[in-house]
Amino acid sequence: MAIATVDPNTGNTIRTFQPHTDAQLEEKLARAVVGARLQRELPIAERAKRMARAAEILHVRREELGRLMTLEMGKLKNAALAEVDKCALGCRYYADHGAAFMADEPVKTDAARSMIRYQPLGVVLAVMPWNFPLWQVFRFAAPGLVAGNAAVLKHASNVPQCALAIEDVFRAAGFPDGAFQTLLIEGSRASKLLDDPRIAAATLTGSEGAGRSIGEAAGRNIKKVVLELGGSDPFIVMPSADLEKAAKVGVEARVQNAGQSCIAAKRFIVHERIYDDYAQRMARRMSELHVGDPNDESTEVGPLSSKQVLDDLDDQVKRMVAKGSKVLAGGKRLDRPGFFFQPTLLTDAGPGTPGRDEEIFGPVATLFKVRDAGEALQLANATKFGLGSAAWTRDAAEVRRFTDELQAGQVFINGMVKSDPRLPFGGIKASGHGRELSAIGMREFVNWKTVWIGEGGEQAFSGTE
Repeated sequence: MAIATVDPNTGNTIRTFQPHTDAQLEEKLARAVVGARLQRELPIAERAKRMARAAEILHVRREELGRLMTLEMGKLKNAALAEVDKCALGCRYYADHGAAFMADEPVKTDAARSMIRYQPLGVVLAVMPWNFPLWQVFRFAAPGLVAGNAAVLKHASNVPQCALAIEDVFRAAGFPDGAFQTLLIEGSRASKLLDDPRIAAATLTGSEGAGRSIGEAAGRNIKKVVLELGGSDPFIVMPSADLEKAAKVGVEARVQNAGQSCIAAKRFIVHERIYDDYAQRMARRMSELHVGDPNDESTEVGPLSSKQVLDDLDDQVKRMVAKGSKVLAGGKRLDRPGFFFQPTLLTDAGPGTPGRDEEIFGPVATLFKVRDAGEALQLANATKFGLGSAAWTRDAAEVRRFTDELQAGQVFINGMVKSDPRLPFGGIKASGHGRELSAIGMREFVNWKTVWIGEGGEQAFSGTE
């Protein structure tokens, strides 16, 4: 894939970029090593101040950065502005709490003094996707840079201007030269970077295939890696739920970002007693959504990010229908310039179909009918993925059972799955491993160093707490 800005609203190529040559890449990696050293030498209070400055810059450049996201991957205008705001929130969170998360943690042992000390690993490779082109990066970079690491970013090839803008934000915030750099390289070159001893670790958000490639390279080189991969998130609705709210939030959870989200609700598992009612409510809402220009504030569903994503989605829906799925709303691509697909609601077509076995990346939901909570759980967990999950019920026993038995990195009850800087984010099974966000995410790319000090050495730390 060329490194280029292609407007999903029109299909027109706006700007292309030449990939960095091997010589340019070598220069950037050398600079990253220096950046990592400078980062480590900076007191964490100074790194936190610079991250707070990054939040201020995001606020000042909010409109510009929002327009870039809309131009490069078709994000709705208001959603793009909200994404910039969320990045600023993440920066402030780690500016405020990062020092506490990285502070020495005393542990009582037989030593005169013992503790866990958290220290940065060095240069971390970040391979990031296009669907949340700023937030995906900032949710790694904010904790990573405050922790004292340096980062090199290989962003998706269709959002190069967003990638360069992120680098500029951290440069303007005062982080050392080389602390954060964007690499304009092809995807095939990303995993090879892990063979370079200057790269200490890697984080990837993306497809299962990309995760396997980076994971294999990291394993071969015995390097830490965090993987946030695909999802086929269940959205369970039980008879005690507020059906109107569950239908409204369910549609939002499916079509947010034009359905291009790993944590978007995808499989709607509904109790048979309320199935018909819920299906009608959801089909009506899907049919009423306004699809159109992402720059128009009245638009509720914008274009898909590329022709390839559109073609893949169209193929999945056609295969579902061919296997017997009924179309309750939508079902087709739109006959207009750009990469648009109707918000679509399908019934289950049985085992071996995309609605059950694949991640559907677009505004397409599949409905499943179940007899009880046990069958709902069995179907919800019958997937290779385990990223997010949601259940709608006001029955206390069901709440306890769903929170305990849903096999996912996140369980939301009577709400939409979303990321929050205060909570760890990630999945299990084929959805990846490791966590982003919270104190846990910040500590993924640090050395958890055990420090044991015998009698006579403890005075070195007197007055440090």
